[in-house]
Amino acid sequence: MFVGQSSHSLDDKGRLIIPAKFREALGRSFYLVIGYDPCLYAYDEAEFEKFAEGIADIDEGPAANRDDRRYLLASAADCELDKSGRVLIPDWLRDAAGIRPGHDCIIAGVGRKLEIWDKDVWNEKFGKERILRIREKLYDRKTGSFAPAAGAGTADRNGTPD
Repeated sequence: MFVGQSSHSLDDKGRLIIPAKFREALGRSFYLVIGYDPCLYAYDEAEFEKFAEGIADIDEGPAANRDDRRYLLASAADCELDKSGRVLIPDWLRDAAGIRPGHDCIIAGVGRKLEIWDKDVWNEKFGKERILRIREKLYDRKTGSFAPAAGAGTADRNGTPD
């Protein structure tokens, strides 16, 4: 299970350090895939197999489904860590996620995968105001603990869906 986050710069050759705390669970060989958001997903081999099987099982009839399968699987990259714990991110994946050499990235543990984001995009999406709204939704004032409130995640105070 991946949790936590770290920030590292993508070097001029397109290499990114994977934090030591994630390396053992990820493995030396793993897969990078275009994410549903403007980010990349990093799956260990077992989780990638589950992901790929799920994509392969999508009904092939509709053209949009075939395009989704192509987009997700044809852009996946089998990657390996070098001796310094870096991964070379292929240019097509960097372009798709808006990750640029010389810029900082956020490597976020989100359960069964890592997500790799451009730091500026991450901060826009998960800035201070967003975190405060999440805390407000999850904090139970009666118990003094964090737990999903009834209807949490459906709308903010103004009725706007998340």
